[in-house]
Amino acid sequence: MSTLILDGKKLSQRIKEELKAEVAEMNARGATVGLAVIIVGDDPASRIYVNWKKKDCAEVGIKSTEFALAADTPEEELIRLIERLNNDPSINGILVQLPLPGSINEDRVINAISPEKDVDCFHPFNVGRLMLGDPVFLPCTPGGVMEMLDDAGIDPKGKECVVVGRSNIVGKPQAILLLSRHGTVTVCHSRTRNIEEVCRRADILVVAVGKPEFIRADAVKEGAVVIDVGINRLENGKVVGDVHYESVSAVASAITPVPGGVGPMTRAMLLKNTLTAAKLQYGL
Repeated sequence: MSTLILDGKKLSQRIKEELKAEVAEMNARGATVGLAVIIVGDDPASRIYVNWKKKDCAEVGIKSTEFALAADTPEEELIRLIERLNNDPSINGILVQLPLPGSINEDRVINAISPEKDVDCFHPFNVGRLMLGDPVFLPCTPGGVMEMLDDAGIDPKGKECVVVGRSNIVGKPQAILLLSRHGTVTVCHSRTRNIEEVCRRADILVVAVGKPEFIRADAVKEGAVVIDVGINRLENGKVVGDVHYESVSAVASAITPVPGGVGPMTRAMLLKNTLTAAKLQYGL
């Protein structure tokens, strides 16, 4: 059986080309697209992600403005900055890079972002719309996963879908999106009994637990589609996912590589959400 490699890098490039054309069209009509990126502190991983996002924006013609704040920035100061950006018509999307320093209440910060500029889809208003099946934005990682499935012609309808992980950023919204496409969804987590047994039922298995190579071939049904959301760096410097790629790719019908799978799609979806926000704000 030949395994289909779901190439997120290639697909994200195609999406970016489409977005670039749309942004150019908006610019020609005098409407610029702007994203504000806020980073608090000097977490090295956060800095890498922010740099990637700025590079992506430049690639498609979105104007990105970075606000780099010190780790000891008071919460009130961050909230005031968000309020100023909410009222700035040149800023269509606001992204606060997580995690924030422990002294800052993440929920309060997320709630301060205007729902129409919440391009991460973290605000309770947008999460509620997603839950009701009427989303304005799709959460970037789960939305990217759905784009990959669609591009490969993999329809969740009627299939057993298992999501490993229940975070608000990936696991829960991923389950909702698969459910909205008529998948039969099970969510596994650290308290799930016989987790391998549950995973073996999956026609579509999405893994997002942050544990290197957690899922191995004995937990995967022959011919399953395996989506690996994890990204972990081993002590030897090698980057791996939450799935043991070598063994699982031998039994799966389709699999995402790490790196080059879901990661680039997450970033492409952020750009897509920013363009959607701009269109709504300009009434286009």
